[in-house]
Amino acid sequence: MRYDTISAFLESLAARVPAPGGGATAALHLGQAAALVAMVARYTTGDRFAEHSALVERVCTGADTLREKALELAEEDMAAFSSVIDTYKLPKSTDAEIAARSAAIEKALVSAAQVPADVIDAAGAVIAFAEELLPVGNRNVVSDVAAAAEAARAAATTARVNVEINLPGITDPAIRQSLIAVADSVDVLADRADAVTARVRKQLKS
Repeated sequence: MRYDTISAFLESLAARVPAPGGGATAALHLGQAAALVAMVARYTTGDRFAEHSALVERVCTGADTLREKALELAEEDMAAFSSVIDTYKLPKSTDAEIAARSAAIEKALVSAAQVPADVIDAAGAVIAFAEELLPVGNRNVVSDVAAAAEAARAAATTARVNVEINLPGITDPAIRQSLIAVADSVDVLADRADAVTARVRKQLKS
């Protein structure tokens, strides 16, 4: 997927095929958010920003890692959803086949839910980078701090529904609770992203 063109991805996204879908778009929102944060950090260099060089270097390294992770998650999401589709096609003629099929479906659903859960966690990391950069970042690209926060917000909120759609088929209580906790964290992440954008807009109007 990382070698696809944007046009080809959008065409496949619009097609009547199981994947890519919302999960992949959540991961790509994450990738764009991470890239924007890294870009702002790279504009926050030179003598004028020397006192913030350690922060800038840490953000660049972390954001670049998350950008690569986002591509991996987009591909993992497509593979996980395809696995779910495949498990529903397993035979169910005997009790043993029914039991094996049910177990396979649940295992696939757990994988399909874990990928967007990982997107949510990573989106939180990007929002944290935006929060750190905003007070010290280059004012000429401050709007891109807000753009990064908004993209991370979209990643998290989109990923949340992709966690929740898989929950009904997951019966393991510990796994369910872990996934629910990650999904429930999105409201706080969205509020933090909104706060970053509000601060940026206030600066732009001053």
